[in-house]
Amino acid sequence: MTCLECSKKLDYLDHRNSMDQLGVELCGNHHTRMVKLIETKNTPIEAIQLYYGLKGAGVQAMLEWWDGKKSVDIAISRVKLNIEIDAEYHMMTHEQAINDLERTMHSFKNGFTTIRIPHVLIKHYLKETVNNILGIMEGLKANIKVI
Repeated sequence: MTCLECSKKLDYLDHRNSMDQLGVELCGNHHTRMVKLIETKNTPIEAIQLYYGLKGAGVQAMLEWWDGKKSVDIAISRVKLNIEIDAEYHMMTHEQAINDLERTMHSFKNGFTTIRIPHVLIKHYLKETVNNILGIMEGLKANIKVI
């Protein structure tokens, strides 16, 4: 039991608190940081779980990255990939749909691909979701031109 961020050995209480609240193993300091991020940025817990899942697979991702217009749940700048976690399913209105499309257009104009992942996929199929993102990254790498 070690912190996924700093590799510090966790005691039982830190491990239990972090797993109960976030579903990932973090020390007290990093757990507090993530809770603060959730409170200030309204970050979905599944975004944190996916971030650490990707980190465990060797991906250098950024959590709550500001793209100049909005905050992106997870960004992988090396392949210009933005990942948004759809935290709630509800009847989408035309205003929400057009806002999503405009955000995707803004990212695309800046050379980024945006994918949306339902939170239930991360909750129940984290490993498979990480593997699929790795596949998407391979495809994007193949299409990035070296300058």
